[in-house]
Amino acid sequence: MKKAIFPGSFDPFHNGHLDILTRALPLFDEIVLAIGENSSKKYLFSLEQRLEMLNKQFADEPKVIVKSYSGLTARFCETEGIKYILRGLRSGNDFDYEKSIAQLNNAISPELDTVFFISPPHLSHVSSSIVREIMINNGDARQFLPEAVGNYKI
Repeated sequence: MKKAIFPGSFDPFHNGHLDILTRALPLFDEIVLAIGENSSKKYLFSLEQRLEMLNKQFADEPKVIVKSYSGLTARFCETEGIKYILRGLRSGNDFDYEKSIAQLNNAISPELDTVFFISPPHLSHVSSSIVREIMINNGDARQFLPEAVGNYKI
């Protein structure tokens, strides 16, 4: 079975994330949509809320498994039998950062490979931090969010 992980805080999960996951689905038998827990980060949505939103969004997609984890992504992949990490690239800056992370993950777990998806132009400006800022300031962010997330009240 070919398994991948799509890790992130997903606070919130937006259409850019959805695009990556949708494009990756034909390539893998299972994708673990993994919410990483970081105690030093302040989130808009609780872990429970994010799990609920993502489980609702992907309720009809059996290839997507929603989980949470803490610690190193590479170690989580080892325990789950995952060999591929999915990441999105919006810009050259993203590439430089993600390349370093991919190389570190591979140094920790040599069997791990990272698969990069380049954002399409109409989504390259969408980020969780920007969407979160719109939501915090009572703006309408639904155009950037999948239905299950966009209908969720903060």
